[in-house]
Amino acid sequence: MNEQAISQVESLEIIHSMINKAKNKFSENGHLYLIWGWTILICSLSQFVLLHFFRYPYHYIVWTVTWVVVIYQAIYISRREKRKKVHTYTDDILGYVWITFVILMFLFAFLFGQIMGGEYYKFLNPGFLALYGMPTFLSGVILKFKPLKAGGIACWALSLAAAFLPYDYQILMLSFGVVLAWIIPGYILRSRYRKENA
Repeated sequence: MNEQAISQVESLEIIHSMINKAKNKFSENGHLYLIWGWTILICSLSQFVLLHFFRYPYHYIVWTVTWVVVIYQAIYISRREKRKKVHTYTDDILGYVWITFVILMFLFAFLFGQIMGGEYYKFLNPGFLALYGMPTFLSGVILKFKPLKAGGIACWALSLAAAFLPYDYQILMLSFGVVLAWIIPGYILRSRYRKENA
């Protein structure tokens, strides 16, 4: 085998190796889905208990915990980016999908407060559930991962159901939403990632 043939074989092996690495990254490890899923589940259930059973006026205070998770996420992503050997177009698209989601969350919260006044809280959880569905469904499409697509659709269905429920039960819909959209898919992603990288 001549030198040119060897270099062609080596080139194909490098390309094949990069595709496999991209597939492994593409599969996602589910860590952030689980972190956010469990955080929102715990916060929403805590808020429900404080509001429904104790009628505590500052029941919403439990959500301040999410700022700790935001800081953790920033550190986690920064470290992951430094360790990353292969950066794919899929990474970029997913990043933009979730940035769009965060911007829309802040916009929705602000707009509901401005437009609805004191009644905004009645629309907050159905609106947030509808929003949760968007990045979840799109991530499922981009990753070709059915549990995320199903989770996004579940969020939209729960958003519609929540619109007909009292505020405290809307919070429970939020709990169901993150279990279906982020926690269950997160564990499946983590299991698949570990198998692919064993």
